[in-house]
Amino acid sequence: MNLFFLGDVVGKSGCDAIKKNLSNIISDNGIDFVIVNGENAADQGVGITEKIANELFESGVNVITTGNHVWDQKETLDHIEKEKRLLRPNNLIVGSPGKGFEIYDTKMGLKIGVLNLMGNIFMKKCDDVFESSSNFLKKNKLGKDYDFLIVDFHGEITSEKMAIGHYFDGKATLVVGTHTHVPTNDGRILEMGTAYQTDAGMCGDYNSVIGMNKENSINRFTKKNSVKHFPAVGEASLCGVIVEANNKTGLAENIQHFIHGGKLQNTH
Repeated sequence: MNLFFLGDVVGKSGCDAIKKNLSNIISDNGIDFVIVNGENAADQGVGITEKIANELFESGVNVITTGNHVWDQKETLDHIEKEKRLLRPNNLIVGSPGKGFEIYDTKMGLKIGVLNLMGNIFMKKCDDVFESSSNFLKKNKLGKDYDFLIVDFHGEITSEKMAIGHYFDGKATLVVGTHTHVPTNDGRILEMGTAYQTDAGMCGDYNSVIGMNKENSINRFTKKNSVKHFPAVGEASLCGVIVEANNKTGLAENIQHFIHGGKLQNTH
């Protein structure tokens, strides 16, 4: 099973790059299942809309995860209740709309679980992520409830992400971080067989400040005339990971860093 995870999609630039390139990437790399984090996919660079979600699905995306900006487009509160392929962090407060975990059937007859989590440090308030993870693992088992498990950990700091990676080692196929928009060069297979990378990076214009217009961002830092953050609109780099997983064990056999197009050095 070849799994493809793409980091935070930022604005029109990121969406356009996925719509233009994803089909060929899937074909060229024999990809079986695609997950993207879409919490910055709206034109404003925060949240996601029903229209954009549907465009990503039509482009070949199987599941969209999110994070702290999940409710920034208010229509998502209703849409997420109807669309099982759109997830929000599983450890949001009880009663939040939608789901943070779902199991999906593949064309190969295998089941893929996708779990969306959000960190507690320097993030919007949510339930304790380790307690939430412990409760999840008590109820859900790799090889029993699903054949593969992908965990999107949406968090600010590297240590919290690494700790979650080790916490799920041997219990998930892939644990990958999102939110910081910068791809880390630490993709590896952990001791018990889980693929891990601290951050997948973003799908957006890297001639920017984490996807946002650089001049306006600098003005905000220097307290000069500025407006609310808005996305850069140049050619996007698509950043993520490709994981080859064993169909029998559900564990990873290989993880490959992926960067395509835009300002970052291309590897594909």
